[in-house]
Amino acid sequence: MTKTTQLIRIYCTVCEEYYTTLSASAQRLSNNFCPKFTDEECIAIYLFGLAQQKFDVKAIYNYIKEDYADWFPSLPNYPNFNRRICYLSDTFGILAERLHRKDGRTNFSGILCLLDSLPIIVANSKRSGSAKAARDICDKSYCASKGMYYYGVKLHYMGIAEHRALPKDMFMSWVTPASVNDLTAAKEQLQNVRDIKIFLDKAYCDAKWKEELLQYNNVFITTPVKLKKGQKELDPYDRRYNKALSSIRQPIEAFFKWLIDKTRIQSANKVRSSAGLISFIFARLALVALC
Repeated sequence: MTKTTQLIRIYCTVCEEYYTTLSASAQRLSNNFCPKFTDEECIAIYLFGLAQQKFDVKAIYNYIKEDYADWFPSLPNYPNFNRRICYLSDTFGILAERLHRKDGRTNFSGILCLLDSLPIIVANSKRSGSAKAARDICDKSYCASKGMYYYGVKLHYMGIAEHRALPKDMFMSWVTPASVNDLTAAKEQLQNVRDIKIFLDKAYCDAKWKEELLQYNNVFITTPVKLKKGQKELDPYDRRYNKALSSIRQPIEAFFKWLIDKTRIQSANKVRSSAGLISFIFARLALVALC
């Protein structure tokens, strides 16, 4: 697919979604309720720029201005373009959800899901104690997988498990401050979920919570077996069980790696506002749904 064809495809998809759903999230109660540079153009430009491996707003803006200025004659200056991206943060979230459910599925009863979290790093360990960007949703925490402290948020992603495939069909996703425990975040979000099965890692082990979800919501939670107090190693059966569960969960870990490689979603060091960070995250989720 040529770049031109890709841009047209992205723009047409955005327009279709905007006219049916997204426009409600971008309504303006002002005299400028219908700007010359449309929301559809702004969204399409951002997604197209990401698809061309331009990973920050300024790089995307400069790329479009240099190569596609004739396509977007009403393209504003960079500060206004950046403000528009931030203004459309809620719209990017809705678009990502819509695109990840291309089949229009509404009945999720009995499906298998994989849930995990991905750190989004706004400031690395050296700046984690002094960073102030997007302070209302970001804070400092420790990332065990990277062995470092960081300042930022966590993206919690629950995808629908597919046989021998990445879980790119999203059941739900949300963002929390980095310090929020995965189990705490799951308890808050899953209390209204019903009739599904979820495979989780050790961070989500809580026997009482699992029983309550099964009893009241018919949600079956599967987590690994943890060592009991005083126990030095698991017995052979539990080790095999954990190994099998790990293989079931491997696709969501592979999905996160693929997402990072394709969109650099984990590196948000140039983001300065909460709205900009939400746009940064969910525009990338929307993009991978288009791929």
